[in-house]
Amino acid sequence: MVSQTTKDLLTKVHKMVPPMLEKFHKGQLGRVAVIGGSEDYTGAPYFSAMASARLGCDMSHVICEPQAGQVIKTYSPNLMVHPYMRQSKNLRANENADTVAESVIGMLSRLHVLVVGPGLGRDELMLDTCARVLTEARKQNLPFVLDADGLYLAQTRPELVEGYKQCILTPNVVEFGRLAKAKGVDTNGDPTKLCATLAKAFGGVTIIQKGAVDYISNGERTLVSDIEGGYKRSGGQGDTLTGSLGTLLAYRKAYLDRIWDHENDMDESELLALVAFGASSITRECSRLAYKKHGRSLQASDLTEQVTVAFQNLIGEREESRL
Repeated sequence: MVSQTTKDLLTKVHKMVPPMLEKFHKGQLGRVAVIGGSEDYTGAPYFSAMASARLGCDMSHVICEPQAGQVIKTYSPNLMVHPYMRQSKNLRANENADTVAESVIGMLSRLHVLVVGPGLGRDELMLDTCARVLTEARKQNLPFVLDADGLYLAQTRPELVEGYKQCILTPNVVEFGRLAKAKGVDTNGDPTKLCATLAKAFGGVTIIQKGAVDYISNGERTLVSDIEGGYKRSGGQGDTLTGSLGTLLAYRKAYLDRIWDHENDMDESELLALVAFGASSITRECSRLAYKKHGRSLQASDLTEQVTVAFQNLIGEREESRL
């Protein structure tokens, strides 16, 4: 049973989502890049980028290590794969962290959103490259999402995200504990207030604390995403969340840029909270639908196939859209 509060929030998300109009050109409804993908982890960036694409962004990029890129290209021809990242052992003689990062930074002006972390791994050069990219992304006021090993950067180099209101962190229970420890936040307190406490400790970034229900907070405003999800906890489901966040953040930009006529009655902060709530809700609905179909055999790819249905179930297409 969906609560009235959830219905009201999803109605607002619906208002934020652009209609499909003939006047739009390629790229206006989202240019999202996932930075991740190493030799050992090729599935996560694919699931994230495909969720972004399935939710409707125009252009889904994956920026990854070359060997990962060769594999990811075989998964789908719909993704644009850029093998710009380097693991330490694969660094060429004429390359260093600055030159590797320069190739990625050169793409930022063409993007609306970054998702950093899926399949990234803990290689020092990969992390150093991401740190340089995030520093430049902040200068350009580019929204970004950190998940998985991207959260390790927030844990060990908190200055990369502290006080940046265009940032969303998506920790699971273990990652949340690590972030809290890094910030000296006691996790034994009121569980309904922990997310807000940690968000405030990071200077007002938005955090989605994933769990039986998802707590979403920037330290001032807290929402609870409690739509029913599936019972299988297979790896990779969080990648659907990060990809959904990427597209909804791009839609937020389209709303703020007023590329279509609307009431313009929601500000940047409220829209960011709605992005987080909408992406959490869609992911939970994907999990529910996939579990209903596949039961205990559910895999991350099963969520990818449910993104469009989940969107239609919860948010729905705008009447102005021409189908």
